[in-house]
Amino acid sequence: MNYMKSERYRLMRKKSLHITTVICLVLITAAAAVLYFSGQYESSFPYATSSFFYSNVIGNTALILIVALLFNLALTGKDMSLIKQSVSFGISRNTIFWSKLILTLSYFLVVCVIGLLLMIGLGENLFTSEEHSVRYFLIASFNMLPIVLSGFFMIHAMKMLKVSEVYIVIMLLFIFVISGDVLRTLLKPVSGLDELYHYAPSTQLTENLMKFMGQTIHFEISYWITGIVISVICLLIGARRFAKQNID
Repeated sequence: MNYMKSERYRLMRKKSLHITTVICLVLITAAAAVLYFSGQYESSFPYATSSFFYSNVIGNTALILIVALLFNLALTGKDMSLIKQSVSFGISRNTIFWSKLILTLSYFLVVCVIGLLLMIGLGENLFTSEEHSVRYFLIASFNMLPIVLSGFFMIHAMKMLKVSEVYIVIMLLFIFVISGDVLRTLLKPVSGLDELYHYAPSTQLTENLMKFMGQTIHFEISYWITGIVISVICLLIGARRFAKQNID
């Protein structure tokens, strides 16, 4: 608990973290303002609707994960040099790994909730509200949640293992943007495995967006299965390898 308190104190004093948070909320507001004034300026503008505004979140998981990386870096970036000191004072590596994860994830989720509420507030007050748009938005966001969390856990595990941010971004883009297309191409000739690409995160995220836009969205247990599997694998490998990693 003392270690978590000290890490929380350092996290809250990170100016870059708060600046990133403000920028994210400002960008959400700016996107709403652009759509709103475009609709006011041109009556035939088709995108001044709450559904289209919400779709900018549903369709931009990669951007959300980049923000997650920035938040995670608050305790796993340059401050990683302090781990050696923590270990020398008797703090276990297990405590270090999970404490940093819990704190950065908590902050990230709080900001996500604030951003979600901000979007709903702007969407319902500035735009033409389509029937059940908020309900569909919340369902689509709930479907995204396990996949976004799996990305966050992947980021944390790789950062704790001192993987470069460049390689992390490449890995995120591969798994959450193009993995479905790659699997579909590679496994198309293989009978019995040619449908496996449907369980790729990128495919599920695309399907989630299409169903949201088509107003056929509903809760998908398969998204949670995919997210949980990726999360467990990343956390187990990350925690075990970090426990054995040399600390310079």
